[in-house]
This record gives sequence, structure tokens and C-alpha cells, in this order.
Amino acid sequence: MSEQSPGWITAPVTERMLRGAVEVERTGGGLLPHRLPAHARRRGADEGVLRAESQPSGVRLVLRTRATAIELDTVRTRIAYVGAPARPDGVYDLLVDGLPAGQACTSGGNVVELDMSTGASTTEFGPAGTVSFSGLDAREKTVEIWLPHTETTELLELRADAPVEAAPESGLPRWVHHGSSISHGSNALQPSRTWPALAARRSGVELTNLGFSGSALLDPFTARAIGGLEADVISLKLGINLVGGDVMRMRAFVPAVHGFLDIVRQAHPEVPLLVVSPVHCPIHEDTPGPGAPDFSGGGVRFCATGDPAEVAAGKLTLATVRTALAEVVEQRGDPLLAYLDGRELYGESDFAELPLPDALHPDPATHERMGLRFAERAFGPGGPLAAR
Repeated sequence: MSEQSPGWITAPVTERMLRGAVEVERTGGGLLPHRLPAHARRRGADEGVLRAESQPSGVRLVLRTRATAIELDTVRTRIAYVGAPARPDGVYDLLVDGLPAGQACTSGGNVVELDMSTGASTTEFGPAGTVSFSGLDAREKTVEIWLPHTETTELLELRADAPVEAAPESGLPRWVHHGSSISHGSNALQPSRTWPALAARRSGVELTNLGFSGSALLDPFTARAIGGLEADVISLKLGINLVGGDVMRMRAFVPAVHGFLDIVRQAHPEVPLLVVSPVHCPIHEDTPGPGAPDFSGGGVRFCATGDPAEVAAGKLTLATVRTALAEVVEQRGDPLLAYLDGRELYGESDFAELPLPDALHPDPATHERMGLRFAERAFGPGGPLAAR
């Protein structure tokens, strides 16, 4: 933590300052945002789900202030992978009245080292750090601090050189989105520039991002969590984790999709729902999972290890998942339920221009493209989420 200078005003971080969090846990030192409620976290969620939901993708502090300088003390928890290069520090994005105004990183914190081949992990604990922004205009303004989307972040204390308070609710339509690591923001460099964050800002909606790396698995507890949220529109991007994890066959997949939609629809009978199938990903288009990391080139790339001959017996591929999702949406006969082929966001021609760096996740330029296209196709004129 930095030493306090004359003129600093210390303010507690409050739940009212946070947007995009589903639940906030009070810790011994401050607040820890969660993207799944406690009842969901107790429903058999494994360590992967718990890591992902505690990483605050889409979560931001939204403040009103005349401050020209702001500091935030946090304790971060980073993930390191055995055999892989160190991941870059998480970024805090600063937006002032909706416009990018800076970014910063912090230091210290905890490091969880994870072995992707075995699932084993070790944790090294470290001190709190401080993220600082300065040089802001001394006028009344709305300040957003987007938290790092890949680092669990405990919020300890907020300081500024002028009074700070929670901004009033925006009144914008509330968009709840659920998906995989691509929705979580994997390979995006900034939390405000993941594709869902970009789509939300362009479309003028308030985002709650339930993208969970590796964990969009049609879990009923996730469906119930969505059902418990206030939402004007909901989108569900389904498929890639089910293929990559090789967690079910087609016989189980179709009823599981129906069951997930049943839970969400029962809680939100008049909310537009959009089912989005996977984007183009050559390794899994026609080859089943499980997917596996490959460290032989010095970095991390992913490959599919399944046998295409097993597709006839019900193993899932992206191609079969897309067909099944489109059929489910059509069969349900729900006028407020729509389907979007994920290849409209990123397709074969996009892959030729902007290939997936690790064969699975998009790069920052692709996040930009996907965010723009989702805004146009889902929220634009005539789009399935536009009416709300």
C-alpha cells in the first residue's frame, strides 16, 4: 500500500459501488466480488469453476467524484501454469464518462500454480498492492474502474483527493451473458475490451458477464443463478467446453440444453433469450474432445485428442453441437427464444485472417471484431435482443 499524502480522503469500498458482480463476500480485509452466488458455489462446483467465478470479468467500480487522483488497495490472486510462460499482469481499466482514460497494474498478491495435466495446484501468498490513477479533470464525473478479468481481486480500500460516492444506477437495460473462456475474456488484454464488454458498451446495456473459463457445462446451478438475477435480455453461448471437456454425449446434451433453458425460462418468462453456438475453431470442428494443452513449442497450444470415428456413437464436435442447438431452439417454439450461429461472430474466413493464437482462444483484435458483430446482430435493428 502507498503512504497516504496530505489531502487524501479514505473511503470504504461498498457493494453499491460495484456493477457486474452477482454477490459480494465480506472478508477480513474488505470485499471479494463473486460471479456466482453462494448457493451455486456449494452445488458441486469444482476448483475450476470457483477460480473462474471469482475472477471479476465485467465487474467494475462505478463512482461519482471530482477527484483528480484515485488509489485502490487490493489483494490479487493470479494463476500460473506449470510448463507455460508467465502470464501478463492483470490490467485495471479507467473510464471517465464512458471514455477510456487510462490503465494500470498492481503488484504483490497471491499466486496459484496449476498443473493442467494433473489438476494439482500450490498457492504462494503475498502482500496487498495499490493501483493508482492521476491527472483526472477536477470536474464532477462518472469514473469506472474495471477490475482485471483474469485475477481474483479482493478490494480493501479506496482513496482520492476529493469525496467519492457510488454512482446512481444507470437505468440501462440489463444484459446477462453466460459462456466459456472466450466470453470470460481469455487472451483479451484489457477487461473493458473483452468481446462482451465491447458489445455492451457499444449497445448501451448494463453487462453481467457469467463467462466462466472451462466451465460453461450446462450446470443447473448456473441456470438457477441466471434465474435469480434481474435481466432484461439473456444470452447463452454454449458448446465449446462440452466438446473440449468431453463431458457428455449427444443423448445427454440435448436434454441438458432443454433443462437449462427450462430453468432460465421459468424464472424469466418474458425475457428475450438468445442461444449462441460456438465460434469457428478448427481443432474441434469435426474432431471430438477431450482437448489437451501442448507445450512442445515453448508456449501453450491446444489440440483435440478424440477420434472422429466416435461421432457416430454420439461424441460431440462443434459441427454436431451447432446443429443440435439450432434444432432445440426451433423445437421449443418460444417466440422470445432465438439462435445465433457463432460463426457469424468469428468464422472460417476470420480464422484465415486472424488465426487463434493458441488454436482455441481469440486474440485482442478478434475480441474487438466479435464484440462489434454481436452488438450489430443481437442488439442492432431487428436483432433478437434489440426490443429490450
